[in-house]
Amino acid sequence: MRLKGDMIVPGNVKGITVISLDPISFLGDIDPETGIIVAEKHSLKGESIKNKIFVFSTGKGSTVGSYVLYQLYKNGCSPAGIVNKEAEAIVAVGAIISEIPMIHHVEITKIPHNKEVILNADDGFIEFE
Repeated sequence: MRLKGDMIVPGNVKGITVISLDPISFLGDIDPETGIIVAEKHSLKGESIKNKIFVFSTGKGSTVGSYVLYQLYKNGCSPAGIVNKEAEAIVAVGAIISEIPMIHHVEITKIPHNKEVILNADDGFIEFE
């Protein structure tokens, strides 16, 4: 199946998905040293986004979140790609400065959790079996 979206950051990657239907903040919800979701009330608490295709509805929270995403990148713990239902400027800036392929305007409820996908941000789609 192929789902179309709009490119935010170009690039093409393959990886395993981590899906959150809830918004997430990179400041406080994710440990920048490990890439593990640490938010107490988040449904994915304890899951890692490191080298994964991180699919989530939208970002939330502080403008510092862009730099936390960049810190994840510098620590080798960032996601390989990002797919959003609706991009938030903070997440988009973080993905841009970290050169993480990113698309948005995707129906994320159709994407399977913990499955290998291809994210082709250049052409604006995510593909999986």
